[in-house]
Amino acid sequence: MKQAPIFDEIYEQYLADVSAIDLNLVSNRLGITVDGNKTIIPFYGIPHRVSSTGVMDAQGKRPIHGISVILCKYLLLCPKQEPPTTSEWVKYHSFQDAAPFAGGFRNTAELPISKTFSGKLEDLKGACLALGGQPGDAPFSCDLAIKFSALPKVKLLLLFNDQDEEFPADCSILFEKHADAYLDMECLAMLGMVLAVWLKNGPDYRDGNI
Repeated sequence: MKQAPIFDEIYEQYLADVSAIDLNLVSNRLGITVDGNKTIIPFYGIPHRVSSTGVMDAQGKRPIHGISVILCKYLLLCPKQEPPTTSEWVKYHSFQDAAPFAGGFRNTAELPISKTFSGKLEDLKGACLALGGQPGDAPFSCDLAIKFSALPKVKLLLLFNDQDEEFPADCSILFEKHADAYLDMECLAMLGMVLAVWLKNGPDYRDGNI
């Protein structure tokens, strides 16, 4: 799918910004690997290479625009000091700057998962495991809790309650409380969107467009 010229302009600007940072310093803070002039970032477990010359997925192809933005911003927003870590999970709208994106996050991440897997709890569990998810500890009762390592130091917790006689299926995606130290609100929202699309379409779709 050919992307609009504006996306190519944004992409090139991000690459220029990446060229100005010390990848070795950033990699030490984030716990990622540097290979020559490239840094290797596992995105939902899939190695992506980012450098001043481009963003490449495991097949050596440029990923969709949203993933390229997430990976570049992940490097550019790397905190100078590691934020305090806790075991606390929070909903997306709980972050200080989330309000402008909260509706979009609900509509592109949580609701699609709710609708796609309503009455299909085992299918959702299988899709999560195929994407590298692992059983997680839910902060409250639910039918399924799966933890994903979206990026090093950025984890998500998917909570799902299937439909019953009284209520429709419902999905919530929680973040570790310190996630906003590594990505801005738009990128955190896109993490949820990518997860929803990949769960719906299966692991083979990860090489396709969103």
